[in-house]
Amino acid sequence: MNKQPISNALTIDVEDYFQVAALAEAVDRDRWHAMEYRVEANVNRLLTLLDEAQCKATFFTLGWVADKSPNLVKAIQRAGHEVASHGYSHQLIYNQTPEVFREETRRSKQTLEDIIGEAITGYRAASYSITNQSRWALDILAEEGFTWDSSIFPVHHDRYGMPGTPRWPHRLTTDKGYELAEFPLSTLKFPGYTLPIAGGGYFRLFPYWFSRWGLGSINRQGQPFVFYLHPWEIDPGQPRLDVKWFSRFRHYNNLDLCEQRLTRLLRHFNFTTMSDVLRSQGVLDSSSDNKFAMTAASGATV
Repeated sequence: MNKQPISNALTIDVEDYFQVAALAEAVDRDRWHAMEYRVEANVNRLLTLLDEAQCKATFFTLGWVADKSPNLVKAIQRAGHEVASHGYSHQLIYNQTPEVFREETRRSKQTLEDIIGEAITGYRAASYSITNQSRWALDILAEEGFTWDSSIFPVHHDRYGMPGTPRWPHRLTTDKGYELAEFPLSTLKFPGYTLPIAGGGYFRLFPYWFSRWGLGSINRQGQPFVFYLHPWEIDPGQPRLDVKWFSRFRHYNNLDLCEQRLTRLLRHFNFTTMSDVLRSQGVLDSSSDNKFAMTAASGATV
């Protein structure tokens, strides 16, 4: 089978089913420790699938999960994948104060670095919740030593989105003048409408042929795409929580088809880590990693 020649970013958002925003109405954060814990088995299943497909990925790992399962984070690293931050408690950023966001961001970064013994330079917000309302978070990311981000979804959505922002990997300037490499979530552009095509619930909602066509069309334009998935999305046996019908549809739709579709996708496209793709696009390199981390830590603008 001939794959598209462009390498795309394969990303896994490491969180458990009960931590998802769509199910927050049924599970209070204080009850997380009492819930059936399934993320370890699901991540290990993904590691096996990626090994069989000879693919590398970026695992945006929740600090809460890392604290509970440090050996899981080490297993991700040992398998040759990239570890990045998904924040600490999976709270929507625009519902946090800058002070709380900074504390959680710093805590998650330090937790992951202590586990893997390497700098964590990449970040993805819970539910892509860096929006125009919470753009201030980008300054905090730079000040805390991150050099790249993948949190911005250039679409209209009830939970997230920054419509009109660039669709391809680029360098952005924060409000305070820092620079970050940004890999926005992938979309298809139609007249008058921008359609999300980056994975997750959209991958489960759309028929496989459409996802393959849409992602392939990005490569045919000479651009890489970013694909994301959550470990719970290959777990149709997870507990069913009592939530409103729309949240139930968003979370549980086609869970039984997702692993099979992912296996096909890994055969149809070339994938690697987020950092590798950003470097190949010329928006991130090793020297800039160190430069921006040092200037951010000192509080200087870039």
